[in-house]
Amino acid sequence: MQVDQSSTIDTVTTAHTSPSTAPTANTSVETCQSSPEEIQSMIYRIKQLEEQLSKASHQFPGNITPSPNYNISTTTSHFAGTFSVHSETLGGGQQPTISRAIMHKTRVFGQSHWMNGVAQFAEILDLIEPYLQNEGTNAMTTLSKCKWLGKMIKAQRTPTWPCPPTNELPPKEVADILVANYLRTFETIYRVLHIPTFKRDYESTIEASDPDISFVILLKLVMAIGSAMYDEGFSMHATAIRWIHEAQTWTSEPEFKARLGIQFLQIHILLLLARQIVGVEGGLVWITTGEVIRLAIYMGLNRDPEFLPEMSRYTAEMRRRLWNTLLELELQTSMESGGPPLCSLESFNTMPPGNFDDEAISVESPVPAPDDIFTDVSMSLALRKMFPLRLHIAKVLNGLTAHVGYEETVRLDGELRASYRYICQQLQRCKTREGARGPSDFQNRILDFFIRRYLTALHMPFFGASMKEVHYAYSRKVVTEASLKIWCTIFPSSPILTSKSPPNSPSSPEPDDLARLASCGTGMFRTTSVQATFLIAAELKTQLQEESSLGPRALRRDLFTVLQDAKIWCLRCIEAGETNVKGYLFLCLVCAQIDGLMRGFSREEFPDMLLKEAEEAEARCLKLLEANFDASSVSLDRASEMSMEPLSEMTSDWSLMMPGTHFYLGDPGSMDWMTMDSLAASVSYQGMI
Repeated sequence: MQVDQSSTIDTVTTAHTSPSTAPTANTSVETCQSSPEEIQSMIYRIKQLEEQLSKASHQFPGNITPSPNYNISTTTSHFAGTFSVHSETLGGGQQPTISRAIMHKTRVFGQSHWMNGVAQFAEILDLIEPYLQNEGTNAMTTLSKCKWLGKMIKAQRTPTWPCPPTNELPPKEVADILVANYLRTFETIYRVLHIPTFKRDYESTIEASDPDISFVILLKLVMAIGSAMYDEGFSMHATAIRWIHEAQTWTSEPEFKARLGIQFLQIHILLLLARQIVGVEGGLVWITTGEVIRLAIYMGLNRDPEFLPEMSRYTAEMRRRLWNTLLELELQTSMESGGPPLCSLESFNTMPPGNFDDEAISVESPVPAPDDIFTDVSMSLALRKMFPLRLHIAKVLNGLTAHVGYEETVRLDGELRASYRYICQQLQRCKTREGARGPSDFQNRILDFFIRRYLTALHMPFFGASMKEVHYAYSRKVVTEASLKIWCTIFPSSPILTSKSPPNSPSSPEPDDLARLASCGTGMFRTTSVQATFLIAAELKTQLQEESSLGPRALRRDLFTVLQDAKIWCLRCIEAGETNVKGYLFLCLVCAQIDGLMRGFSREEFPDMLLKEAEEAEARCLKLLEANFDASSVSLDRASEMSMEPLSEMTSDWSLMMPGTHFYLGDPGSMDWMTMDSLAASVSYQGMI
């Protein structure tokens, strides 16, 4: 007997999201009072459904066989290293193919990973690869210098390991700003702290001579996240990295059983967020998130407090909030890393947090606010309502065998849009109530950013095919428009939006937290912005290639403006401490290709133009890196150690805009601009050798 998989999944989802079917103590009693015949009938029916679901989802590894339409193509270049693209033909014959995964070094990235957007421009690497080693071409030499300098800059920021925690804190006026930065941004989305309790402990700790070290660790992680929004140049980057290393050292101690509690879990969650934002191995946070979820399960947070020994309302609500945050982080890091989400709706029965303000859960017998009243957890609840559907999307994108066809993709698109529309209407009702508060501008933009991110990822597998087949034209439209909206959400000051504003509209003097996070921080705001840029560039390139005209070639001005803005933004990221220049370099090459298409260049004219553009872009990056590098802060031993690895690994890293990734660099070669002798002299002058 065949069963429709999507309807089965919908049934399971409804069972876990509908309040009327949520497990309660009364439900258990009523079940026990059922007749033996009814119970046997239910057991038989459950067995039938389990068998049907097993057949529909191909759960047994023995049934998994490679598709005849599945293939792997490998590309190697000096600029990008070696990539293997795992693709599948959509139909028989010469139908378009879609990318299912990309493998680089030892990592496999699923369909939601940002690298799938960059793959649209692989032909640029093919065009210039034969010319990279020609005499008179400085592209590889300058890139090697940039890579070596980038590693040296990272070295001067990174403390030695292990990094024992200390009680040292910044001046109170600085700490107040960092804490406020965190509380008005991430804490409004990912509920981790009970703000009144945190503020009380913060005030007592900042003045104490011998504060509690566990709270100091928690406070430093809060400030590390807030430091990414402190100023335009991320002046506290090195300090934030040290705070994260201190927390990592403290949590890595083998004897931690006595620490198991709410605060210990809060520290782990804040450490995940801080690593992403500051860029301390941020690309590997998805792996660590699984460990933290296991820690939470060990503490019973996957079980609703109703099924645990009696506890206070404060404790019960904090457990629900932390579990809710972990679910969101698991889903977010899954989309970011391109890895399958490892949680399921069947692995927990913890209900969503109650609609309480923080002050309310501290009193006896609090009553949750109605749904149309905006509270401190309203944004978390909005995301939780869409969690089952977003979880399903992440699984079909990054899972092993759950890939869906185009019709199912369009159906999921419709469900996500309908769900988001309902959430927006609820939040708008909150704002229209007289005297009631509503979501902040940051909260509104984050929610929109999340949904556009899912729409882009959902349709991205069919984006390449949509360039060749009109059948997938809807995916092309969705990806282009969602990418444009993502860019405008992160950078609302873009000329695309400001040109449409009233001429005398006042501008806010306050810094834009989201824009600063994208420029100074790392993680999803940076990588999703990069992905949106390259997808927009792919659309522009296709428009030019499709157009057959003897007259001037027209481009969508809004899309073209994004590319110009993105080049400026990438340079600003390097000024703020980014050490990997490949994002800016590749974007310059893409823009040059589009410019060449607009000017009607032949294929033979592109290599020289692209190589010249590469050299100019690298020269600009090198100048910025030299300005950020302080030779006196790196010991000669460490500098020598970094210059003795194989040259073949010099340019194989392709992490674009993620500074948390390790660099494996070769010898800098004949760098007369910064010889080892001059570095040794500088280090010696500082008394470091």
